[in-house]
Amino acid sequence: MTQSSAELYNQMHARSLSDPAGFWGEAAEEISWIKRWDTVLDDSKAPFYRWFKGGVMNTAYNCIDRHVEAGRGDQPAIIYDSPVTGTVETITYREFRDQVALFAGAMKRLGVEKGDRVILYMPMIPQAVVAMLACARLGAVHSVVFGGFAPHELATRLNDAKPRLIVSASCGIEPNRIVKYKPMLDAAIEQAEHKPERCIVYQRPQETAELVAGRDVDWNDALKGAVPADCVPVEATDPLYILYTSGTTGQPKGVIRDNGGHAVALKWTMKHIYNVKPGEVYWAASDVGWVVGHSYIVYAPLLNGNTTIVFEGKPVGTPDPGTFWRTIERHKVTTLFTAPTAFRAIKREDPNGEWIGKFDLTGFRALFLAGERSDPDTLQWAEEHLKVPVIDHWWQTETGWAISGNPLGVHLFPIKYGSATRPMAGWDVRVLAPDLSEMPRGDIGAICVKLPLPPGTLPSLWGADERFLKSYLTDYPGYYQTGDAGFIDDDGYVYIMSRTDDIINVAGHRLSTGAMEEVLSSHKDVAECAVIGVADDLKGQVPLGFVVLKMGVNRPDAEIVKEVVQLVRDQIGPVADFKRAVVVERLPKTRSGKILRGTMQKIADCQDYKMPATIDDPAILPEIADALKTLGYAKSHEGAAA
Repeated sequence: MTQSSAELYNQMHARSLSDPAGFWGEAAEEISWIKRWDTVLDDSKAPFYRWFKGGVMNTAYNCIDRHVEAGRGDQPAIIYDSPVTGTVETITYREFRDQVALFAGAMKRLGVEKGDRVILYMPMIPQAVVAMLACARLGAVHSVVFGGFAPHELATRLNDAKPRLIVSASCGIEPNRIVKYKPMLDAAIEQAEHKPERCIVYQRPQETAELVAGRDVDWNDALKGAVPADCVPVEATDPLYILYTSGTTGQPKGVIRDNGGHAVALKWTMKHIYNVKPGEVYWAASDVGWVVGHSYIVYAPLLNGNTTIVFEGKPVGTPDPGTFWRTIERHKVTTLFTAPTAFRAIKREDPNGEWIGKFDLTGFRALFLAGERSDPDTLQWAEEHLKVPVIDHWWQTETGWAISGNPLGVHLFPIKYGSATRPMAGWDVRVLAPDLSEMPRGDIGAICVKLPLPPGTLPSLWGADERFLKSYLTDYPGYYQTGDAGFIDDDGYVYIMSRTDDIINVAGHRLSTGAMEEVLSSHKDVAECAVIGVADDLKGQVPLGFVVLKMGVNRPDAEIVKEVVQLVRDQIGPVADFKRAVVVERLPKTRSGKILRGTMQKIADCQDYKMPATIDDPAILPEIADALKTLGYAKSHEGAAA
């Protein structure tokens, strides 16, 4: 009797928990090692676990050189597609190796050595990926800051990472404007206590930046006279990069990623989670400034020998709602990974999917969504029009790859809308009550992961071991606290309902705003929505909904509000006390597409708030305040932003 693929998943997951050293030791055979590890899992300083201790390797070699040596140097490594500049460029693995080695040589010539930090402040251009891999080649630690971040935010990262060098570009390009990077970079350096020794600036044709004599070097000038650098051996436990994520204190947290465990885990995911073979074209429609960009634009596809797409544009408006499908057809993309927000934007502009039918998507196999909860309506819309599996999976900046998903390369589980399916290998996911007891199946609690975390996850925070313990490991001893709330059903499916902070307490009833959002998004006229908890003198908190309508809806707002309120009452019940909703033109989001619910709640309750560093468009917040005022909230919003 042949073994079913579902049984294969069950055995794989069980073994990854009972024998993590054996499981990940086998996975590590896919990586080229200069020296094999002494210990797969070092728990001698738990909860500071380390993977592949004693192993020596180089991540850049594994991403580039070994593919060239294996005879695949002529295969495209990177396709740069920029609808905002009208550029399409292909870079083979051999060309990419030569560019990375030469730029590494240029950095070395400016004094960058193994262990030094290099901050990258770059747009979505191939040079950003070249710089990341050049750092990895030298054993330097890169820290990518999203291009266009405000000077203050960049300055805090300079002070924390203390880079020897900054690599930047003259500008980023949005669909309707040029974003000048250099003035913001100069202002950040002026503000920062730590000053980098040198800056390398890539001059884009759309904007020429003014260079500071003695500090700034033109990218092309830096390459002149540089000698290609060899790969520097590093310990598996040495840091590959620092990626800053927002902290509750306003001080960003520097998530560390190691070299060895990271390479092993990400290589493993390409086959088992995404079902992508070497040589195929894989596209993560994100930005290298975010964790998705690190993991799935850069490292995982290159470790696996794929062709990866560096895309500079938006899902709609560059030039139309067919942008994604045009790109998939043009480059023969097999697998797309993007945020649900992108699909909600497409669905709003093209509710009937007419643009999809204009392109040949015959080689397209799967769509993966992550970064924000995937509402069932959007997921079903994508399934209906794309005719491929649409897979929601859940992970975080801290984890670097999926905690829970649908392992397409092992077994495609039946889709349950609203669920991120099952825990991936190495993830022992539990739903806990405050007393550490496990919640019954179907009951909402804090989603935690039993230690140790699998390879590729954060071993600590940069220079902040105590903050690492306090942020993630203290409230639930023996577990990693994800900060997400949800439940596991009788089939073992994981449901992420909201951040723990988004569980609201209505007259003693703990309710998930995410569950209410699912109901709102099911309304035929709603393109996007958000639910927050606002202060209430009688009940402590009550829910309040925001809805964005689909294009072409021409009905009174009051009529739609009445319908969505009734929907929540019908599907969740009177206990939700859902009586308030407002129609808005758009929702405030981060540049990576996450809705800023916490900021909206502070505006509603007239609390002081800090302008989120990652906000896509600050002008949306006054619009939200005006909408809230129609319901009697945000009465003293003016001047609230700190």
